[in-house]
Parts: sequence; C-alpha cells; structure tokens
Amino acid sequence: MKSIFLAAAAIIGFAASAAAADAVTELPVASTYNWTGGYAGVQAAYIWGDGTQTYANGDYSAPKPSGFLGGAYLGVNYQLSNNVVIGLEGDWAWTDAKDTSLYFHSNSAPYGSNYQSALDVDWTAGLRGRIGYATGRWLPYVAGGLAVARVNYVGYDSGAVFDPGAAKTLAGWTIGAGAEYAFTDNLIGRAEYRYSDFGSADFSNSYAPSEKVGLTSSDVRIGFAYKF
Repeated sequence: MKSIFLAAAAIIGFAASAAAADAVTELPVASTYNWTGGYAGVQAAYIWGDGTQTYANGDYSAPKPSGFLGGAYLGVNYQLSNNVVIGLEGDWAWTDAKDTSLYFHSNSAPYGSNYQSALDVDWTAGLRGRIGYATGRWLPYVAGGLAVARVNYVGYDSGAVFDPGAAKTLAGWTIGAGAEYAFTDNLIGRAEYRYSDFGSADFSNSYAPSEKVGLTSSDVRIGFAYKF
C-alpha cells in the first residue's frame, strides 16, 4: 500500500507546484473558470497487477498481468461556492494486460516448469465519486468507488490445456488521485493514479470443481475530455 500513497502524493504534489507557478506568473489576473458541467473523454494507461489462482487443496499460481489500457469516460461535476468540486464518473477501458505463472503446491514447492497458468484481463470499468478543490483552471482530486474487470484464466501442461479455466467478471473497489487542467473552457487534460481491488470469484470447471481467481491492479492514466 505504501506505493499507492507515494504515487498519489506525487501526482497531487505535481499539480500543486504547477498551480503555484501559474499563480506567480499570472498575478494579479484572477481566474473565473467554473468546473460545473458534464464531460466526456478518452484515456490511455499502463496497468500492472497481481493475480491469484488457488485450488481447494491450497495449490496455487500467482500471475502478474501487465500491459496497456485504453478507453473512454463520462462524468459530471458541480463546483460549490467554496471551490470544492464534487462529481460522479463512469469509465470503460480495453486492456491487453496478461501474464503466465508457474504452479506451486500448498507448501510453495513448484510443480515444475511444464505447468503454467495464464491470466488475461480483457477490460476494466468503474463508477466513482470524486471530490476536489478548484484553483482556477487546476483541479486536484481524489476518487473512489466500484471497480469491475473481465478476466480469463487457463492452466497449461507442456503447452496443452489441462485446466480449461473460465472467463469471469470480477467486481470490487477502487481508489485514486489525480489532477486536471482546463486548457480552454472546453478542453480538459488529466493525469491520474488508480489502485483497484477487483475481488475474486469461483472458477469451477470440469477439471477443478473448486478454484478461486482474484486480481488487484495499479495504473497510471492520462486523458483528455470535452466539457459540455
């Protein structure tokens, strides 16, 4: 969790320093920008995660899927009289994040190099509440809420499938922090760090009537939105 807070602090710190620089160079002109309104945008990110796949007897694998992510987001903000901005945002993104991992017995002894699991993340989505503080055209914020991911799991023995796995939709929670900047009255850029715990689900199949797969992830995103 330490890396989560360090990444969030870095983003917020960057936003604060940039806002301070703007204040020095632009005084005494005051900004009248208002963040109230709806918006729609596109985003790109690098995502990395930790997967878990555990059989009922305690045997397990631990793939670490990573890759690129791209998608869209849609939201609405309302700026209060004290410059606090509250909002609600939904997003969806395709990702090519995947990884393979060795299997281990419950005592952590490896099965052997022939036995591997593969975990692919097809897409992620979220529905989050946001709260931030507007300083002119800068808006540092924190956000959190529901996180959803579609994942595929398969087990291999010497390249042949022995555990057919399944495709499942996992649901959990997410929290993050970021900063936005309004380049114009309508064009808004952002940078954001997000941590997500998608929970776990049973992946019962003909080979293993009881196995559980879970996923957590971190990602760093950039996005551009049009404010209506």
